[in-house]
Amino acid sequence: MHVVVTGANRGIGRALAEHYRAAGHEVTGTARDGGETIPLDVTDPAQHSDMAKVLAGKPVDLLVCNAGVYLDKTQGMDGYAAEMWAQTFAANVTGVFLTVQALLPNLKAARGKIAILSSQMASHTRAPGGSYIYRASKAASLNLGRNLAVDLRPDGVAVGIYHPGWVKTDMGGGGAEITVDEAVEGLSQRFDTLSLDTSGCFETWDGRAHPY
Repeated sequence: MHVVVTGANRGIGRALAEHYRAAGHEVTGTARDGGETIPLDVTDPAQHSDMAKVLAGKPVDLLVCNAGVYLDKTQGMDGYAAEMWAQTFAANVTGVFLTVQALLPNLKAARGKIAILSSQMASHTRAPGGSYIYRASKAASLNLGRNLAVDLRPDGVAVGIYHPGWVKTDMGGGGAEITVDEAVEGLSQRFDTLSLDTSGCFETWDGRAHPY
């Protein structure tokens, strides 16, 4: 199996890449700073084109759209600058679409799967206020995934959207509820069970259906 993970240089993305490598799968990681991965700023169409060229003709069985930002975590009502909105949506929404678009031939060739890491903060049932930009962007990525599931079904490509849990990473913070290892174990099981029958699902890392 060939797995592509965006944002594979740290946090959940890095742990997922390591998990699949340890299981004997071929893994292609991407990250803004390159390093041992394919350089990919998900907001940059030119870099998506470069990635597509590198992977041309290589089927992708699983694409994990993990790369994202949480820029407004500490903002108050006097914050939330317009540029912060633009940067967040470019990474968390447009970046997901551009990644899928660039690798669509590879996914179709494998009749592969797309896993979009959103958040429970995308749900209308989780609206305690604050984090307006992040919440809105994750709601948009959820909507994007649901619509991709419809359009890619005829090509045999299944799409799942997932809440990875509140994870102890740089983004989640030390007070989070679960470890990276717990998140990866749960998410990998969700990806394994994703099929055309469940395409468009919004699930938590531990297998619970999440309200939209």
